[in-house]
Amino acid sequence: MANTPFVDPRGPRFGAWITTVVLAVVLITGWWPLLAIQTVVFGIGAFAGLGYGPYGLVYRHLVAPRLAPTTEREEAAPPRFAQLVGFVFALVGVIGYAAGLTGLGIVATALALVAAFLNAAFGLCLGCQAYLLLRRAGVPAFAA
Repeated sequence: MANTPFVDPRGPRFGAWITTVVLAVVLITGWWPLLAIQTVVFGIGAFAGLGYGPYGLVYRHLVAPRLAPTTEREEAAPPRFAQLVGFVFALVGVIGYAAGLTGLGIVATALALVAAFLNAAFGLCLGCQAYLLLRRAGVPAFAA
């Protein structure tokens, strides 16, 4: 099933690598329509579920079958919340670029890039950490 409460943690990290490349290309070229596409990808992951996002589908169908099976699983809610955070930053970036506020577009995209790279390279998911802090503070869970 594409939308489960637990995910293989290698899937979100794989998606973070692709996201890192996409956001770096946006920053290098300033081509904000690519950022708009990434915003849609974030939105699908956040609102429909990680298994429905394009990077999740590529991982599940093309990458995972070539890897050794894993018994490690993590809750889907924190990475989905991270996708929501990415969606917000990317949306702000798109609005900034599209409105001629290039500085805003660059800053929002750069912040999303830093978060994606930290997740991809080191397994440090800032959005996931924010989710856990919010849960500890009593904020209701983001549906998985």
